[in-house]
Amino acid sequence: MSPSPSRTKPRGGRKLKEAMTILRAIGFGPKQSNEVAGYVLLAFLDLGPYDSWDASRQPLRGITPIIDFVASKYRLRYAPNTRETVRDEAVKYFVEEGLVVKNPDDPSRPTNSGKTVYQIERTALALCRAFKTNAWEVTLKRYLSTREEIKRELRRDRELARIPVRLPSSSEITLSPGGQNPLIKAFIEDFCTRFVPGGVVLYVGDAENKFQYFETDYFKKLGVVIDSAAKMPDVVVHDSKRDWLVIGEAVTSAGVVDGKRRRELKELFAGFRSGLVFVTAFETRDVMGRFLSQISWETEVWIAEDPDHVVHFNGERFLGPYPDTVLV
Repeated sequence: MSPSPSRTKPRGGRKLKEAMTILRAIGFGPKQSNEVAGYVLLAFLDLGPYDSWDASRQPLRGITPIIDFVASKYRLRYAPNTRETVRDEAVKYFVEEGLVVKNPDDPSRPTNSGKTVYQIERTALALCRAFKTNAWEVTLKRYLSTREEIKRELRRDRELARIPVRLPSSSEITLSPGGQNPLIKAFIEDFCTRFVPGGVVLYVGDAENKFQYFETDYFKKLGVVIDSAAKMPDVVVHDSKRDWLVIGEAVTSAGVVDGKRRRELKELFAGFRSGLVFVTAFETRDVMGRFLSQISWETEVWIAEDPDHVVHFNGERFLGPYPDTVLV
């Protein structure tokens, strides 16, 4: 990651080198203990060039505030398009290794939320505060001996925050917290139970993992091959009794099945010959009301707060594929 051109020489070189020394001491490799990682660590500790290590703090910081901190305190301005580099080459790795905790203020925050923040883990904070003191070696040894346990506890906390979803087959998957995932859970557990009994869930998407649940072989048997770059819906269910593919989009803020999206989904599942059913799921009638003008004809709408009813857009038939989706 390269900084934007600047006439101002970065400051705090000594503090940066010390931050990199700490990262190497706790086992980070060259890529995760480079200058970018060092500045990120200093941002998480809220340490300026002339602050002592025992003054380290625990601010909640997102990616942009990290970049802004480095610019303000160290006079090094990274370009806006380096956000992903900061996230992927430092922050994500820090989270994986238990050095930093993601969304400690709200573990249910959606994975792709613009409000995502991170915070230095408490034992890592204590370690950094001990740097350049007589307690450093002892604190480092204790930290390294308990690090795997810390990581296990953090992973367990993340798993507890995930949303369990019971599939019609009685098996269970989990989704990342927040966003539209509670509505996806309701669609699978409530809509499918009522309107697609005995259906087979073939696909479930998640902001954290696009192909969270994906039955590749089953799709192939139906004549459907999905490209990894495909713009997938939220849920795909095979109604094996009527031989329909029920395609669900869970909408909390965007993603309704409008005319354009209906055409996209028809093309995506064009290999399936027996007909497609398009369903937009909303949490409440009020939310649906905001999207009424966008919902495509020849689709269905399901509302989680009234789970026993389906709104059919066009009266020719109720919950079934239209001729233009059936290949003959």
